[in-house]
Amino acid sequence: MSKPAPSTSEKQRVALPRRSEREVPAWLRGIYAGICVYLFLAALGVMGSGLGTFGDASDFLSTLFAYGENPFIALLAGVLVTMIVQSSSFTTALIVALVASGEMRLGTAVFAIMGANIGTAVTGVIVALANMRIRRNFRRSFSAALMHDFFNMLTVLIIFPIEWISGLLHDSGRGLFTRFASWLAELIGLDEVARPGSPIKVITEPVVSMSNNLAGLLTATPAAHGLVVAALGMLLLFIALIFMVKNLRGALLRHMDGLFSTYFFRSDLRSYSVGLLATVLVQSSSITSSLMVPLAGAGVVRLRRVLPYMMGANLGTTLTTVLAATANPVAAAMTVALFHVMFNLTGTAVWYPLRRIPFRIAVWYGKLAANKTRYAFLFLIGLFLVVPAVGIGVVELVMSLR
Repeated sequence: MSKPAPSTSEKQRVALPRRSEREVPAWLRGIYAGICVYLFLAALGVMGSGLGTFGDASDFLSTLFAYGENPFIALLAGVLVTMIVQSSSFTTALIVALVASGEMRLGTAVFAIMGANIGTAVTGVIVALANMRIRRNFRRSFSAALMHDFFNMLTVLIIFPIEWISGLLHDSGRGLFTRFASWLAELIGLDEVARPGSPIKVITEPVVSMSNNLAGLLTATPAAHGLVVAALGMLLLFIALIFMVKNLRGALLRHMDGLFSTYFFRSDLRSYSVGLLATVLVQSSSITSSLMVPLAGAGVVRLRRVLPYMMGANLGTTLTTVLAATANPVAAAMTVALFHVMFNLTGTAVWYPLRRIPFRIAVWYGKLAANKTRYAFLFLIGLFLVVPAVGIGVVELVMSLR
């Protein structure tokens, strides 16, 4: 049967050329991306400022760490405090200060350091939630965030029992890793130096100050002031991420894709080095690891390069702990800092050869969360809030019954 000839109107429609949208120049998209990144960094600073103000006003952080005599409580408190302030650098510096002042024992401070490494991954999970509207992007970005979580959790599963059991069997009560870090601290003699300011904090200070001023007009108490500032930071974070992801999905992605895949993240070693150097420069693994999440979600960086990058970022953030220890030149404080370095080196040494384990777990749960988003919120609330809070309560109850 012969096909009917198209009508004149159909011919005209076929002949008419499609109207193409005007392409935005690459340099303009680059500026746009820079503004989004700046707002993203500023949002993290605003949230950290607000939550830090809330913690200081309510004396919540110091009170929580005061219960750190038990290793399990110290671990869970480290997770909870870092989740609140969204900065392991802040938490580890606080732990070093508490150890230097004698308010926290060295034997339990190292367990709080482990908890801080888990808690610092909460920012990446929150960042990944901005991609929920697009399932494919959300699956990749959430999987990338989970690699940070599972690397730290699996490392804790190895180091915690070794440290705890070896501490119970030793006269000093200190575990194997702590004793080795203490020996290294005795070999190092450092003068007291001032802790340098982060360049990120300097350039984002105007936005942080503006948010604090705005919250000051709306609130009357310091605790409420901190919560309002944190809420403003959260709002700014999601706005910046939505526009950042939209920009990455456009023409900029085509221009950047070759640079990222062929140079910065061409190999695992380069990925590890980029994560390490970037975190050393900005002194915050929360920032550098969170920046990777939208890049992975947009497909700019392959998922298999994310885990080495996160390992490098984890090691880079230990610089802040070492700097805090040199600003508090006490042997115990330096021991805590060196333990933090050893924790991340050990985790990399163990899990990089076995990287398929954290990688496959993260990808599996990322797919699960992409299909049913409630699993993403279950992971976020359960791991970073419910488990630490309930765990601290249960341990305290058991200890009180003895």
